[in-house]
Amino acid sequence: MISLPLPPKVIQKKKNQAVFEVEGLYPGYGVTIGNALRRVLLSSLQGAAVTEVKIKGVPHEFSTTSGVLEDTIMILLNIKNLRFKIFEGESQKIELKVKGESEVTGADFKCPSQAKLVNPELHIATITDKKTELEIELLVEKGIGYIPKDQIKKGKAEIGAMAVDAIFTPIRNVNFQVENMRVGDRTDFDKLSLEIETDGTITPEEAFFQACEILIKHFNIIFEGKAGPAPAKGSLEAKDEKKDEEEQDATKILVEDLKLTGRTLNALLNNGIKTVGGVIRKSEKSLSELEGMGDKAMSEIKRKIKKLGLEIKGEE
Repeated sequence: MISLPLPPKVIQKKKNQAVFEVEGLYPGYGVTIGNALRRVLLSSLQGAAVTEVKIKGVPHEFSTTSGVLEDTIMILLNIKNLRFKIFEGESQKIELKVKGESEVTGADFKCPSQAKLVNPELHIATITDKKTELEIELLVEKGIGYIPKDQIKKGKAEIGAMAVDAIFTPIRNVNFQVENMRVGDRTDFDKLSLEIETDGTITPEEAFFQACEILIKHFNIIFEGKAGPAPAKGSLEAKDEKKDEEEQDATKILVEDLKLTGRTLNALLNNGIKTVGGVIRKSEKSLSELEGMGDKAMSEIKRKIKKLGLEIKGEE
């Protein structure tokens, strides 16, 4: 019989980042469990994100506001980085009203008791005229994963409401590594180290156990024989189509939303690459030959693309 591992333990913690360690895993189980947890953490945890923005006097995202330093696109990009927790309901409206010269930050938004902003220090805009009044209304909704703005409430948005790409996942990064360890006379057992970084809306511990719970529920259904009859061929094809659609959605993500360093982002934009799709259409070799693209930039891009479940071609 395969021996069971020791319970997980936290070996390192810093703010919203923690490293979990599981010792005594049977050979090969480190990668099996680590990969399963990583995929669930990145794809399946619920979070909250801004899905629509209204700015008084601004009809569309290409407009500008008199007396405000940033253009509307930059304000929307800043707003997308706001991270909220919703305690009740599936959505909440958050408002901001600021008048006069000042730096507008997340702290200026007035949250109802059912919601909380976890990064109030985030810069939103700069008002340069003492007579200018900036009014913003946000729609914050719960969700899973990533939804591009063109799929958010198609045709149902209110007049003046600008849809934004919604990044619901509360997970910023997940990495794992597996090392050999001794158990009795054997030295080929696995030790799994799993590093989780969140956006502050949940703790790494909450994320870890939510991912475990999701996997356990799925295995329980399979174990108890409640999965039902085998799906028809048509439903399998529908699932394949859904997977293809999800991959296509990921290719529409703008490179500005990948949170790349300035040098890496400029290297992509200066070479006309604006979306994830533009990145993965190139081979690793052709990307590395772009002007301004160094080894560090390539490593950073590959990490971000991998987090989306995609990969860069090895050869053309």
